[in-house]
Amino acid sequence: MLDMLKRAKAAKTAVALLSTEEKNAALAAMANALVDASDAILTANRADIEKARGTVSEVMIDRLMLNESRIQGMAKGILEVAALPDPVWETISETVRADGLKIEKKAVPMGVVAIIYESRPNVTSDAAALALKSGNVCVLRGGKEAFQSANAIVTALKAGLKKVGITEDAINLVTDTTRESANRLMTATGYVDLLIPRGGAGLINACVQNATVPVIQTGTGICHVYVEESADLEKAVTILENAKTSRPSVCNACEVLLVDEAIAPTFLPMVREILVEKREKPVELRLDEKAAEIIPGTPAGEGDFDTEFLDYILAVKVVANTQEAVAHIAAHSTGHSEAIITQNEAAKTLFLSAVDSAAVYVNASTRFTDGGEFGLGCEMGISTQKLHARGPMGLRELCTYKYVVTGDGHVR
Repeated sequence: MLDMLKRAKAAKTAVALLSTEEKNAALAAMANALVDASDAILTANRADIEKARGTVSEVMIDRLMLNESRIQGMAKGILEVAALPDPVWETISETVRADGLKIEKKAVPMGVVAIIYESRPNVTSDAAALALKSGNVCVLRGGKEAFQSANAIVTALKAGLKKVGITEDAINLVTDTTRESANRLMTATGYVDLLIPRGGAGLINACVQNATVPVIQTGTGICHVYVEESADLEKAVTILENAKTSRPSVCNACEVLLVDEAIAPTFLPMVREILVEKREKPVELRLDEKAAEIIPGTPAGEGDFDTEFLDYILAVKVVANTQEAVAHIAAHSTGHSEAIITQNEAAKTLFLSAVDSAAVYVNASTRFTDGGEFGLGCEMGISTQKLHARGPMGLRELCTYKYVVTGDGHVR
């Protein structure tokens, strides 16, 4: 680990000085190498899945699984990053004093960015691509469930770098998947300039509590959909179905449904029909007392409104009005993504103004909180904090800044 961190630190300057053309050529080579290595990557992935099966849910198996289409999508994501504007050395602001002294605020790379993530192999290529385009060296530490997949992916990406003559130390993979390696990255002061955890609440909390290097808190998504009394109920049920079931294992999936009491007797049966009765894989509805009086389901437990299920489970609560919905979200949200389904301007304005999350939606699914959907190519993670970065983190969020001050013999 120490030897790898030393090599990563030594590569910082060379990677930071790469031109936009050199970085884009490297990204193109990485994308091609990824597709060329499809067979090796899929073989490694099958081994990961075989080892994980029986120890994790089928939803998590889907999160872990790769196929030809997903590898093509990973390569496409790399090329989309290459097509984005280069943020490095971009002028953020400029001031010229009365005496002619020019003060510019310029975007510059962070340096060595470490990413601790769990069982999604595509994070490996996304993180490597974003780090390189933003002039950073990356240190990747994946979960044990996806290690062989990540290793095969990194091998391919390094082959792409080698082909265009860029140091392979720009992309590094931690081979130790024990908790000790994560702890060492969290405390690698002097080597790691930024740590980004991507995973469940346990991982993120461990990093926030134990890290001595700068950390961006990401990922945990207790996302809410609130259906207000004026909502178009057909649109609402379609939005809810997408937000909950299109991919329940990801952080932008809906975990809590809030329904205005005025429409609950009409809307909740619609919810049960679309999420339970018509589905081959039904969603378990965990209902508060008022909802349970309207439709059958599982009584909600004490912690159900504070749980990121990442599964076919949905907590449901009936609320009196928008104010109660906003108060519930304030008490239980992780600050990720929340949606209101409404045709009432006053309710919309209150919700957008009062809900303090990274992304707030009106009449749309929370599943759009994603770097690709937001035009960032892909993402390094979704920040649920407020300082430096918030929401999907793209190239600009992987930069810090420095002041460039230009004079002509100026003295103070």
